[in-house]
Amino acid sequence: MLEKLNDFTESHGELRKGKGLITGVIALTLACLCFLGVLAFHFPQYLTTPELRKSYDVAILRNVMFVAMVIAGGMSLVNILFNRSRWLSSFAFGLVAITAILGGHKVEVNPNFPSNTPYIGLDWFILDLLGSSLIFIFIEKLFALRKDQPIFRAEWQTDFHHFIVNHMVVGFVLLATNLMVHKFFGWAANDGIRGWVANLNFWVALFLIVLVADLVQYWTHRAYHETSLGWRLHAVHHSVKSMDWMAGSRQHILELLITRTLVLAPIYVLGFSKEVIDAYIIIVGFQAVFNHANVSVRLGPLRYIIVTPNFHHWHHSQDQEALDKNYAAHFAFLDYLFGTAVKSDKIWPEKYGVLGDYVPNGFFKQLKFPFVWKG
Repeated sequence: MLEKLNDFTESHGELRKGKGLITGVIALTLACLCFLGVLAFHFPQYLTTPELRKSYDVAILRNVMFVAMVIAGGMSLVNILFNRSRWLSSFAFGLVAITAILGGHKVEVNPNFPSNTPYIGLDWFILDLLGSSLIFIFIEKLFALRKDQPIFRAEWQTDFHHFIVNHMVVGFVLLATNLMVHKFFGWAANDGIRGWVANLNFWVALFLIVLVADLVQYWTHRAYHETSLGWRLHAVHHSVKSMDWMAGSRQHILELLITRTLVLAPIYVLGFSKEVIDAYIIIVGFQAVFNHANVSVRLGPLRYIIVTPNFHHWHHSQDQEALDKNYAAHFAFLDYLFGTAVKSDKIWPEKYGVLGDYVPNGFFKQLKFPFVWKG
C-alpha cells in the first residue's frame, strides 16, 4: 500500500473518473490535514503561529475538523466497501482513525501554554492549503485557460514542496524580516508622518499601502531580472512551466526574505494602521495566487490598471516580446508608466519557463541552484 501511494504521489496527469481516485484523493487530503490539525491541538506552542492564533476562533476550527473527518471517513469507507482505489482509501481511513484516537476535534488546549517557544507554522499551512485549494481549484475549473491541464500537472510535487517549506518557516521569515526592517530602516520612522498616515481614511490608506508596496516590489522585481545575482535567485521562480494556483509557491527562501523585508520597510516606516495592513495582506495573498492561476481572466480595460492573470502570465512567458516585462504585482499601470509592459498581438503567451530551461526540477536542487549555477 505504501509503495502504491509513493508511486501515485510521484506521478502526474488527469485522475481517471469512475475508479475512486478523485474521491480517494479528496479523502486522503482531508485526512492528512485533520491528522496535522490534531497534532497542532496537542502541541500549539510548537506547531502554531502566535500572530495567527489571535485571529481565528478555535471553536470554528473544531467544527471544520469534525466535518472534514466525517467527509474523509465517509468517502474512504464507501470506496473500500465498493473496492474502488482501496489502497488509497484505506490509507485515508487509517489516518482518520488515528486522528480520532488522538482526540480529533475534541482535544482540549491549555490556554496557558508559553507563546515564545520556537515554532513552525503548521496551522498556517493547513488553513492556507485548505482555503486556497477549495477556492482556486474551483475557479480554475470554472474559468480554465488551458482546459486540458490537470490539477496534478507535471512538476506539481516541486511546487508543493516549496508551498510546504515556505509555510512551515513562516515564524523564521516573520522574525527575520522584522529584525531586518527595524535594524536597517528603523531610523527613518517619523512619529509625525506615522501619525498622519495612521489617521488617513481607510480606503485612501489602503490604496496608498498597495501603491507604495507595489512600487517597491516593481523595482525589486526588476532588479532580480536585470542583475546577475538577483537572477540567480529569481530564476527558480521562473522555472515553473505550467501556470496554476500552486505555481507562485515556487520561490527561493532567500528571495522571499529579501522581497518581504524591502516591501515591509515602507509599510513600517509610514506607520499604516493594523486594519489597513490586514486588508493589504488579504489583497496581496489573493493576487499572488490568482495571478498565477490557470484562469482565462483579463478584466477588459481594467487590465491596464490592475494586474490580472493575463498580465502576469506574460511575465512568465518564454516569448521574446515578453522577456523582462510586466514586473508589477498589483497595479499594471506601473509597467506602462515605466515602459516595461508587454506589447504583443497575441492574447496569451505560448510557453512558460526559463528560456533555455537550465533550472533543475526538485526542491533541494532549486534550493542550491543559485550557489552552484555557472551561468
